[in-house]
Amino acid sequence: MLTGKTVLLGVSSSIAAYKICNLARMLTKLGADVHVAMTPNAMNFVHPLTFETLTQHKCLIDTFDRNFEYSVEHVSIAKKADAAVIAPATANVIGKIANGIADDMLTTTVMACTCKKIIAPAMNHNMFHNPIVQDNLEKLKKFGYEIIEPVKGMLANRDIGDGKLPDEETLLEYIVREIAFEKDMAGRKLLVTAGATRESIDPVRFITNHSSGKMGYAIARAAMLRGADVTVVAAHTDVEPPMFVNVVPVQSAEDMFNAVTERSDDMDIIIKAAAVADYTPVTTADSKIKKSDGDMKIELKRTKDILKHLGQNRREGQFICGFSMETDNVIENSRKKLASKNVDMICANSLRTAGAGFGTDTNVITMITADGDEEMEIMSKFDAANVILSKILQLSK
Repeated sequence: MLTGKTVLLGVSSSIAAYKICNLARMLTKLGADVHVAMTPNAMNFVHPLTFETLTQHKCLIDTFDRNFEYSVEHVSIAKKADAAVIAPATANVIGKIANGIADDMLTTTVMACTCKKIIAPAMNHNMFHNPIVQDNLEKLKKFGYEIIEPVKGMLANRDIGDGKLPDEETLLEYIVREIAFEKDMAGRKLLVTAGATRESIDPVRFITNHSSGKMGYAIARAAMLRGADVTVVAAHTDVEPPMFVNVVPVQSAEDMFNAVTERSDDMDIIIKAAAVADYTPVTTADSKIKKSDGDMKIELKRTKDILKHLGQNRREGQFICGFSMETDNVIENSRKKLASKNVDMICANSLRTAGAGFGTDTNVITMITADGDEEMEIMSKFDAANVILSKILQLSK
């Protein structure tokens, strides 16, 4: 995902420096070329050899180190970097950068960077809320730096408060969002539905399906990484939602219908990837559940057809894509849906195909449009999401 990208990690003197070792490892596993600049005091927490082993690059510490190939090292790395992340960032380093002080290798290199710069503060709760530190952070925001807010938790002195460095996965997502993909969806507003709706029978039982939400969330994450403004209307899911998207939680098909239609006019692209329960118990209390001879009988009615409503009430220029899960006659049935729902594309798959269907991390999809069918090989749901989004961009130019 990050092959060909260069990431500069700036590590200052906080106990949280140990987390950056794992961050460096995670970045290299994604293919990034990682370089680390440390303040001299940061070596009290992590030895430079650790980073050098993980990154296969000399750790930058001494501005006047002569042991490198002939180039001005801080300028050389600054020119190569696609993103610079200062984590953990102490109050001291934040103050230096905010006020243009470059008196060590870390601050000098960061000052020379023209790429996106991300600051992740880590310090004592009272220190973080000191007005001077807050003023310096605001100054950095004004100059285009992105600030990753610290999280609340137990700090090094056993106090509970703000100032804790977020986990490595969170730091990684900020970097990936910045550099992993071309922002070819910038300016587009996308709504995607995800998960399985639940129709209550009584306070204990409900009707649902096996949808995990993985495909919908994969589309949401891929679109976000490509620069789109993403809203997810999410029913029950088995996975956590991606970062940096707006999640609207819903339960029933009626909830999802209302949430989608309330927002549809504002969207450029709508992708219905949720598996909506087709039926819901009738609302009349007396007829909801009937028992005879120990058997339970539930009177049902059809839920509202979200995709058909969207197709019938679309605004000009809007692209609508639906999903079709079939067991037989996949292409034929899905093509009928394309016409009857009045949408631009149907992504069809079969429960009978290995690697497709509910709960898997892979999918096998055929993209169906008025101009023809395009069958995809088995791939991860994230890769499938990117193929789908690229097709939508191609068709909606």
